Amino acid sequence: MIELGHPTFWRATLALCLGSFMIFANVYVTQPLLPMLAQDFNVSPLLAGWTFTVTTLMLGLSLLLYGPLSDALGRRGIMLLTMVGATLTTCALSFVDDYTSLVVLRALQGFFLGGLPAIAIAYMGDEFTKPAVAVAVGLYISGNSLGGIGGRLIGGFVGEWLGWNSAFMVMSVVSLVCLAVFAIALPKSEHFKPQRLHPGRMLKDLGSHLRNPMLVLAYIIGGLNFFIFVNQYSYITFVLSDEPYNLSSAFLGMLFLTYLTGTFGSAISGKVAVRVAQPWCMALGILILICGSLLTLSHSLVLIIAGFFANSFGFFFAHSSASSWVSHNATHAKASASSLYLVFYYLGASCGGFYLHPFWEHSGWPGVIFGSLLVLAVTLACSCWLGLRHRAVLAAA
Repeated sequence: MIELGHPTFWRATLALCLGSFMIFANVYVTQPLLPMLAQDFNVSPLLAGWTFTVTTLMLGLSLLLYGPLSDALGRRGIMLLTMVGATLTTCALSFVDDYTSLVVLRALQGFFLGGLPAIAIAYMGDEFTKPAVAVAVGLYISGNSLGGIGGRLIGGFVGEWLGWNSAFMVMSVVSLVCLAVFAIALPKSEHFKPQRLHPGRMLKDLGSHLRNPMLVLAYIIGGLNFFIFVNQYSYITFVLSDEPYNLSSAFLGMLFLTYLTGTFGSAISGKVAVRVAQPWCMALGILILICGSLLTLSHSLVLIIAGFFANSFGFFFAHSSASSWVSHNATHAKASASSLYLVFYYLGASCGGFYLHPFWEHSGWPGVIFGSLLVLAVTLACSCWLGLRHRAVLAAA
């Protein structure tokens, strides 16, 4: 097993973090381009948002396939194959000239992008010791947030300078570099124990996870938090591109530098969880997310940005805690359990825009925040209930 601090640990973690960076840079590259896409294709903000929504939707659905498939066929090969597919699709997107083709290719891209997120944490669970997993998961999720930043910066700056087509071309080059390093650096699986590919067993495993309240509550928390968090960014781009801010695509891309606090939040979550039970870490992250959302109601651009810094820290702190909680509390088929968490997570991302749209249409940004607080109150209650249940189980033991 790979021990914490061993050179192989850093090599494997670097590979997984770079892979994570590549995946999430591709997912989020269109988000700062939404006002530009709406104008170029003459579509509404909701339809422009489909270039992001359909990717997360297909990514989420694909996890139902990749997780169980990797339990039978192995982790490393599937991650590599899907990353190759994602890179090729990104290149194809740079040649698109109509909205329908853009959405279809983004959907196909989302399907390929699901391979690594579905399997990476299960790979860690197979190959790393438990202390190493706790640290590696936090660093891996930091790679998620850095990928979100990188993709949005590429989309914003390259999109404004050369057009949105060129943003996909640059993204394909970045993806190719990350893919090459990943293939060289990631160690081969040494401790993977294959299971027979049996559809009935796959469904049984998924069903057993859904009957485990210790997992289901984490699924709900992760899915509904992302349901709100990522779609707030989509709607704020329309706020800040309009009067009185009039920010360009490049500056909208820079807004996503607020994800840097999420990188820090993910990285320290494992260390905090050593002292504080993970459900209470989730609750703390949600409270910070609520406070940050309220701060964005200010008309000051500085305070809006500060609110998103807080949001990012709180969200990724809670997400890292919930993801690690699932890995620790799944008694079997860990890849399936982690994949199911991510299904809830990405389906939340794809559905949140539809939930928030009526609030946006009725009351603008204050309406979006009101709708956000309703959902965050639910996830806060779930995390507190999970914390109390966990305490009761420990007391009984």
